[in-house]
Amino acid sequence: MAEPSPAPLPLAGLRVLDFGHTVMGPTAGLVLADLGAEVIRVEPVGGDPTRRLKGFGTGYFPFYNRNKASIALDLKSPEGLTVAKQLIAIADVLIENFGPGTMDRLGLSYDQLADACPRLIYLSLKGFLPGPYEGRVALDEVVQMMSGLAYMTGPPGQPLRAGASVVDVMGGLMGVIAVQAALAERERTGRGQLVRSSLFESAMFLMGQHMAYASLSDAPVPPMPARVSAWAVYDQFETGDGERVFLGITSDRHWQRFCETFEAPELAADASLATNNQRIDARDRLMPLVREMVGSMDLHTFAERAERAKLPFAHIARPEQLFDDPHLLAGNRLLPTLLEGGIETRLPALPVELDGRALGKRSDPPAVGADTAALLEGLGYTAAQIDDLQARGAVAFAAGTSAEEGAP
Repeated sequence: MAEPSPAPLPLAGLRVLDFGHTVMGPTAGLVLADLGAEVIRVEPVGGDPTRRLKGFGTGYFPFYNRNKASIALDLKSPEGLTVAKQLIAIADVLIENFGPGTMDRLGLSYDQLADACPRLIYLSLKGFLPGPYEGRVALDEVVQMMSGLAYMTGPPGQPLRAGASVVDVMGGLMGVIAVQAALAERERTGRGQLVRSSLFESAMFLMGQHMAYASLSDAPVPPMPARVSAWAVYDQFETGDGERVFLGITSDRHWQRFCETFEAPELAADASLATNNQRIDARDRLMPLVREMVGSMDLHTFAERAERAKLPFAHIARPEQLFDDPHLLAGNRLLPTLLEGGIETRLPALPVELDGRALGKRSDPPAVGADTAALLEGLGYTAAQIDDLQARGAVAFAAGTSAEEGAP
């Protein structure tokens, strides 16, 4: 008996043109692609410059571009621009995060396309939403500084950006929310629309809880490293084998279980430590004792006891240690991915499930122009016309593909 075919993914049948670059635009494209949309990455004929970034940028293209096709176009050539407009005419969604004015100069702004493509949902991702800052150049790190996020992350006097592109990713996710809302509205009205998301306003959304705190406080908001904890034991510690861990004891029941599981009957019997407020008052003598206890055991022993006591705890992991995380492995939340150069790795899945169904990888990050030929053929171009476009430098193919062979 034949196996039943898998149910279509939620966004199957949706066509998206991803003109994004770096992180913000490709994040929006990645989420839509993982949810089942056909996402076509529009790259320059030489490939997205993100592919060649070094340092922390090395991982940008490999992570944010799975489940996408790639077409390589010279948008500054009349022929390449014509192909782009032909693809836009059959697309549901367009994503762009170029600098202000770039799409206008290409003739690809929403206003320039809306009459010809009335059902198009156009996601424009920028540094700022309309206002006095609209023309400024923005980066993730810039808006982390502007929004107060860096101030809240670092110790007093040392603003510090977060250790990932959190605002770029947040802006892309907010863009996807806007696209989903616009798709629902299109179901009712039949019309697309321009939707926007931005870095600065996304960072401000992250800061909302601190702004609310500031409204209720008579003093400036302290950075997170300088905050006064509401709990006596809520800190980092070092295990006997040199690993860093976090441990929180946030209730009196936690304290009782800690004393029992970590074999500290003398602390459990100490009436001056019975309540959280008492433990806060006794912090100067309590914390060295807790540090000594944690430091007397290796990471495995600490984790086993903390889990058995049902305490909030964490091993402070490095990125490379996540490849072997037992929870991620057991849940198939790291997707086998083939990178350029034949490098095999595993990268995080979209962290959602739909009716118990995880969202996986359908295709690896594409080579530059891997799908150029197939997409042009789908638009009705003949092999001779495609070869002519390539000869003019208006399009490019991945190595090993051609107009005759199509995409691999």
